[in-house]
Amino acid sequence: MPLLDHFHPPLTPQRHWESFHTAWASELMNLLNRHTLPPGYFAEAQVHIGGRVEIDVATFDAANGAAAASGTATAVAPATWAPPAAALVLPAIFPDDIEVQVFASSGGATLVAAIELVSPGNKDRVEARRAFAAKCAAYLQQGIGLVIVDVVTERRANLHDELVGLMGLPGEFRFPTTADLYAASYRPARRDAGGDEIQMWPEALTVGRPLPVAPLALRGGPTVPLDLETAYSQARQGSRL
Repeated sequence: MPLLDHFHPPLTPQRHWESFHTAWASELMNLLNRHTLPPGYFAEAQVHIGGRVEIDVATFDAANGAAAASGTATAVAPATWAPPAAALVLPAIFPDDIEVQVFASSGGATLVAAIELVSPGNKDRVEARRAFAAKCAAYLQQGIGLVIVDVVTERRANLHDELVGLMGLPGEFRFPTTADLYAASYRPARRDAGGDEIQMWPEALTVGRPLPVAPLALRGGPTVPLDLETAYSQARQGSRL
């Protein structure tokens, strides 16, 4: 199916881009888990929109939970510790997260790749663009494979170029075209000779045209095909678009 403009009429304001992007992330997760990822890997969708901060790793009261399940009495929990008042409160912007994370399950879940679906908030202000770029740079510096997909038509900004600037790279590494919409794949590689590198596959996107298959690099593992078009088509069908 051709790419639609999810941010202008006739789709908006009747249809909400947040709902579709959530559906698209879920379809990408399903596609990876059912057909694409080799054994020993799994994908999960993560959606945090609107600047709220959520803890992805929860701490469970294992002792009380087990006792409650068995119906036995529990010991009195220690008093909750409260820190002193903060000495400083720093202003911050936490980027929207509409992403699919890929984990290697051997030896415990380890993040090996991430797919970022850009939101309007990611492209809004200078601070928001910088926060998104910093998140992507942190992934790459850890050797985590990354794909950025930007189909946001209501704001013009190239987040790959923001990433290049944050990493202190010269202008020759900016996006090779003036495309406002694009998909960019990154594969970090550590080299014994000649220095480390990040291989990149840029792809300009156009409303009305199908989406490409993008390389998705798994840290310490293979590079697999990410079929953006199939997941997008399934999300459109499921959303009745």
